[in-house]
Amino acid sequence: MVKDLLRHKPTRLFLVLGGFFIANALIAELMGVKLFSLENTFGLDAMRLNIFGNEFSFNLTAGVLLWPVVFIMTDIINEYYGMKGVRFLSFLTVGLISYTFIMFQGAIHLTPAGFWVGNYQAQGVPDADKAYRAIFGQSSWIIVGSLVAFLIGQVLDVFVFHKIKQATGEKRIWLRATGSTVVSQFVDSFVVLFIAFYIGPRVSGGGQAWSFGLVMSICVGNYLYKFVMAVVLTPVIYLVHGIIERYLGHEDATKMRKAAMGEGSEGS
Repeated sequence: MVKDLLRHKPTRLFLVLGGFFIANALIAELMGVKLFSLENTFGLDAMRLNIFGNEFSFNLTAGVLLWPVVFIMTDIINEYYGMKGVRFLSFLTVGLISYTFIMFQGAIHLTPAGFWVGNYQAQGVPDADKAYRAIFGQSSWIIVGSLVAFLIGQVLDVFVFHKIKQATGEKRIWLRATGSTVVSQFVDSFVVLFIAFYIGPRVSGGGQAWSFGLVMSICVGNYLYKFVMAVVLTPVIYLVHGIIERYLGHEDATKMRKAAMGEGSEGS
């Protein structure tokens, strides 16, 4: 039974695409703890842009490196499996990310072994337990903001993708893929930071809430990066499409695209 299921190419493809989709989203969440300077990474001086009265340089979360890949995977899955396929993977991803952070919270509250606390002093980490708590004990509002932004972004990505495809048909893959990503990334960039650093601290009374101008300046900077990456990665869409078409065969691939579009038309 399992062997027959895995021999079915569309099923096997969905497992591969879904696994890569979930893995990238989860890794992006974990990587996002680190902030890095985009300019300094390439040996350039900080740009120091003035946005909404705040000085902004491209200091980004490491997670932004993978989120464009996640949204590209969304478009590929949307192309062949439709809204239901993307919706299923999106909710599964949110559930798995939530489960991951719950497990982290459990691990954080375990009493550390005495010898382990000072185990990394030679690497400049005097207290391994405090470092562990700092890295994996992200603010609950950051997690909430990230998950809400992810779900809203996915819904928008799918909606815009299908609307563009309804208007253009099978042509202009670049337009529906890049267009849907640009719109969804715009909303994603603003929602996560507003919930995590503007709304959350004011509601809970914990932590330092960011000013509206600061949130807006960082949102704009993050989106500029994501916009550029969405355009730069457009050729990857065509590369992956070509690989999938050869793997499935033109006839089966065409049937899947038409079925996915029919489902999207009904759902929209």
